[in-house]
Amino acid sequence: MKKKNGIRILFVCFLVTMIGLAWVTTQTTGTAGEGYVSLANGTILALLPPVVAITLALITKEVYSALFVGIVVGALLFANGNLELALNTMMYSEGGLVTNLADISHASILVFVTILGGIVVILNKSGSALAFGRWADQHIKNRRGAQLATILLGLLIFVDDGFNCMTVGSVMRPITDRHNVSRAKLAYLLDATAAPICIIAPVSCWAAAVTYAVPSQFHINGFKMFIETIPYNLYALTTIVMMVYITWKQFDYGPMKLHEDNALKGDLFTSGEPPYSEVDANEKTDGKVSNLIIPVVTLIVSGIIGILYTGGFFNGETFINAFANADSARGLVFGSLFTLIVTFVLYMIRDVMSFQDFMDCLPAGFRSMCAPMIILILSWNLSGVTGMLGAADYIHGVVEASAGSLQMFLPCIIFLVSVFLAFSTGTSWGTFTILIPIVCSVFSGFYTMLVISIAACLSGAVCGDHCSPISDTTIMSSAGAQSNHINHVTTQMPYAFTVAAVSAVGYLIAGILGYITKGNLAVIATPITFVLLILVIEVLRKRETV
Repeated sequence: MKKKNGIRILFVCFLVTMIGLAWVTTQTTGTAGEGYVSLANGTILALLPPVVAITLALITKEVYSALFVGIVVGALLFANGNLELALNTMMYSEGGLVTNLADISHASILVFVTILGGIVVILNKSGSALAFGRWADQHIKNRRGAQLATILLGLLIFVDDGFNCMTVGSVMRPITDRHNVSRAKLAYLLDATAAPICIIAPVSCWAAAVTYAVPSQFHINGFKMFIETIPYNLYALTTIVMMVYITWKQFDYGPMKLHEDNALKGDLFTSGEPPYSEVDANEKTDGKVSNLIIPVVTLIVSGIIGILYTGGFFNGETFINAFANADSARGLVFGSLFTLIVTFVLYMIRDVMSFQDFMDCLPAGFRSMCAPMIILILSWNLSGVTGMLGAADYIHGVVEASAGSLQMFLPCIIFLVSVFLAFSTGTSWGTFTILIPIVCSVFSGFYTMLVISIAACLSGAVCGDHCSPISDTTIMSSAGAQSNHINHVTTQMPYAFTVAAVSAVGYLIAGILGYITKGNLAVIATPITFVLLILVIEVLRKRETV
């Protein structure tokens, strides 16, 4: 009780201080006209809003108010303390709440999440999820098998990270529940097979984004560059090793150990009731496995086709160019809507459920997704305000300042800077879009070091995105597992930071070898990193058993 009162007092004091500061330091009018510049623009203060939000979320274990406070701090910094301008910044500026909701990609993600929520409730109510669980019990005998199956399915759905989280979570959640795998562990497996897999998959939206992030003036084939970075993408590759190794060894540490120990006793959540209002669907007990397989396969296939459609594949574009030009969020809306229609027709023909029951599942699915959608909206607002403060310019200056005399150490430096930027802003795409042009300008005459450094940039962006509480992928992993969001963040951080630390050492080795041997021996840094990770895990295991 005293701790909760202290947190409340902290919040009140913080808000009163910020409001008082706003009144005292009012310096501007209520609008940001042409030529307006914030005093915090391009400085380290540009990263203060996400740092405040993340810190408060981890301290209070409550994400909504933490994100809101971060947004308020960012808006006041941008407005130089003026309340009227701060309010306009929060709501109607380029990074404001209303502007973000009006963005077609953001709105598409919300529609996709809503439709998918409805599909999940429909599959549960029809009894097909229960039937699939019974079928899986014949092939998946224990907790290890349930987790390995989750990893395998995550590896297979590599087109888009959010699509991966929601689809794999919907399919595997009943199975992991039956084998007493905690929701926090499921959320980690979803998150770790989302962005880390997409960033090493040549056929994915991420490959297209990287391809077009390489500036044309350097005359570098962006897709060829992406392929060549895969062996050096240490965080993504080492995350896969991490997942498989700790799952096979059935070893957990940090906060995750408590969640897994509680799950073995029947408590899948540790912190109490399900966080996302899981719907009591009154499941049928005579469902069929095919009633789940057909919608899920339809969702995967139609999602890929929808993405290709938005990229112009059916208008003559090549397969690779279609992915490069695609709007994945809009494509997933088409795919999920088509899946909903197919599911409706299938269930009506097979008399799986009544028309009224089917329609009742749609608002129930929306209700189950309200919490993650609120977090998504607030995180977009926070990211937008941070961008308006010139965080990219500040990071640009930091990297360029270290580029002159530290070339052999630059891959490691780029990795760490990329981790921090992605963690603070919650966006991996925004991070590597900022850093790749800088890397190209530094190593334009040293191709091997260029490949290693771009790989470090991509690797760090995925790492920061993986463990950031305000990342879209982290939020959708929580939603896919229906795990408490802060539980997911705090339990996966030790795992992500372990892999990040090992990867940083790997990039230090790769940079030194690449610089000294002109790139001939740089690739051996990857197996060295794998071995180092396994040694670290074994040391942690021995400490747990002492």
